[in-house]
Amino acid sequence: MYKRYVLFSIGLVLVVGGCGGRMKETEEGYRVARERMVSRQLASRDITDHRVLEAFLTVPRHAFVPESSRCSAYGDFPLPIGNGQTISQPYMVAIMTQLLKVSDTSTILEIGTGSGYQAAILAELAARVYTIEYIPNLASAAEKVLDSLGYKNIFVKAGDGYLGWPENAPFDGIIITCAPEKLPEPLVKQLKVGGRLVVPVGPQSHAQTLTVYTKTESGLVADYEGGCFFVPMRGQIESE
Repeated sequence: MYKRYVLFSIGLVLVVGGCGGRMKETEEGYRVARERMVSRQLASRDITDHRVLEAFLTVPRHAFVPESSRCSAYGDFPLPIGNGQTISQPYMVAIMTQLLKVSDTSTILEIGTGSGYQAAILAELAARVYTIEYIPNLASAAEKVLDSLGYKNIFVKAGDGYLGWPENAPFDGIIITCAPEKLPEPLVKQLKVGGRLVVPVGPQSHAQTLTVYTKTESGLVADYEGGCFFVPMRGQIESE
């Protein structure tokens, strides 16, 4: 049984109008919008981890969207970032982060860097974040933004996320921000026993299921969190 139904996702792009004077595009205006986002979209729902909430207050989401969309950066919806990809709805990023249960000593693998925003949120919580993006120009753009913000504990590469990053395994947690139809076995092998893997699983023809897998000595234990819509996972997974 699903615990919740997730309304938006990274695979759904909404048409967003201009700011209409609602937010000043200044650092102070962005700060106020960020605080409003956290209080209204996250804390008022079921985001209860104070470390996660603090990370969302800290990371400048507007830095990860195209300049033309910055007035909408803190809205309750995903936004296009080019190449048919999007930056996720803030709530979706928050719920997946909370489900991952990151500690300050964790080493995390992210599959699907996209804009780099999820990696930045994770970097506020973890010791190290390794993130893989299938589209090279998105990986390059995300790395530039992350470098400009001073993140030293995020490592970005362009590549096939299906294969993971074995030279830096095992990982305390793995988060997949695109939808495979089945769980990639190489990623399961790279997860520590006791680690958690958060992923939307399912075909593109209908809603996927946001799932948390916990690795035990005897295998994976699945916890189903609800329906969602994500862009498909690319790479070797497509040929299976």
